[in-house]
Amino acid sequence: MSDQSARPATPIKKHRPNRQGRRRLTSDDVTVVEESQLKRAVAAAALGNGMEWFDFGVFAYLTTTLAKVFYPSLSPTLSVILTFATFTAAFIVRPIGGAVFGPLGDRIGRQKVLAVTMIMMAAGTFAIGFLPDFNTIGVWAPLLLLLARLVQGFSTGGEYGGAATFIAEYSPDKRRGFMGSWLEFGTLGGYVLGASLVTVLQFAMPEDTLLSWGWRIPFLVAGPLGLVGLYLRLKLEETPAFQKQQEEAAEREHVKVPFIRLFAENWRALIVCIGLVLVFNVTDYMLLSYMPTYLTSTLGRDATNGLILVIVVMVLMMAVISMGGRLSDRFGRRPVLFAGCIGFLVLSWPALKLVQSESTPLVFVGLLILGLVLVTFTSTMPSTLPALFPTIIRYGALAIAFNVSVSLFGGTTPLVTESLVAWATSNGYSWANDIPAFYLMIAAVIGLVAVWFTKESANVPLLGSGPSVATEEEAEELIAAYADESSEVSKSEWAVEFAMSGPIDIVRPPAESTAEAEAEPEASSPRS
Repeated sequence: MSDQSARPATPIKKHRPNRQGRRRLTSDDVTVVEESQLKRAVAAAALGNGMEWFDFGVFAYLTTTLAKVFYPSLSPTLSVILTFATFTAAFIVRPIGGAVFGPLGDRIGRQKVLAVTMIMMAAGTFAIGFLPDFNTIGVWAPLLLLLARLVQGFSTGGEYGGAATFIAEYSPDKRRGFMGSWLEFGTLGGYVLGASLVTVLQFAMPEDTLLSWGWRIPFLVAGPLGLVGLYLRLKLEETPAFQKQQEEAAEREHVKVPFIRLFAENWRALIVCIGLVLVFNVTDYMLLSYMPTYLTSTLGRDATNGLILVIVVMVLMMAVISMGGRLSDRFGRRPVLFAGCIGFLVLSWPALKLVQSESTPLVFVGLLILGLVLVTFTSTMPSTLPALFPTIIRYGALAIAFNVSVSLFGGTTPLVTESLVAWATSNGYSWANDIPAFYLMIAAVIGLVAVWFTKESANVPLLGSGPSVATEEEAEELIAAYADESSEVSKSEWAVEFAMSGPIDIVRPPAESTAEAEAEPEASSPRS
């Protein structure tokens, strides 16, 4: 073995600390976000997410109608279960979509991938509006419906993670919770639009007309919506965090760290993300997707009446969701999420009992309780989840973890709940109708554990990124506060980590000449 090969690898110095051993914070390290760009980024991301949930909302609220269109020869219960199974099938391919689009978004950019997912989502939804029914082409009808749902699911795999990442990376640190809450405002807006359109059709059309062609209208609306969303996304610039990451990657082009290795190094954050998404999506799908069917097929209520109640609840949720985001900025993400988990654990069963009552006002109160507790998740998760991962793998890791959890737990909620209710009812169990509450309570317990292991991320920079502020004045104040070693800013966890991030151990390949290494004798240790 030669002396050169035996010589230990020399670290490459990325940043040098100042004379006091602390890395300086400069204006180059602080991102000042333009308000106009921030608003465009939030609007484009929220509209795309609204488009996704418009489709899900339409499908969920038309479940009983679609069951008759695509499975007319089966019993009402079995046809509804098979329709929910078709709805759920899209979630099987969501992790695949996340595994494709997520790493791609980390490599070529968030904006480009979000434009592609927008096109695919709109195309899949639009195609459903042209499908022949079972009476026309037989079994091919539900198979084509399944194919369209798989296209939707694959594209959606890259949607939420990318949209949440996009908003999080554009937002100032002190407003990330508030700005992120608008992503779920778009979700609720999509649901409200889909549910309202279905309700109008059910109210205005005889059932025969609805079954003949009326059910197609909501899906055809997806075409124009998709074009608007695509236009907005194509007008956006890439996020500041991704641009800086790309610049740093170009500087160290000879050092390539595989995505799989980075992914494996963040396994704890991945598990926490899966747990958070579980409680977030089980509660979300239970209220927004399953409750209309529960009111109709299980409790025997009028379909239109149930839809109207859920729509009103969603509108009220939209009215307060940004408030939840502001609370998470002020008090922290963890307190708000803890409150939501405890709320579902304590209130799910009483709220469902109100939903089961014969009084419409009491049914509304029960749904409203569940909706207001859900706001603690919808307002806070879009800023909590992206903060779990560093910039270099944020899109990919979040897309994969999010979609694995949604596929296994969230998206299956309507199908599993309906199946459990049917099973318990057929066996004569008195608690059959209470199964949705038990399901929510179990999810809440898992959520409590996940929140406990979640690191607080309010008002601090994202992992792998420098601070982000709204104005030049804020940037100057932050730099001055960081320079004062007695200030709270200087003593904060992110500041301490930033101060000590001078030398970074990146090992050169053995084949490189040691002459270059000897050119930087200071690189092996920080300046004292």
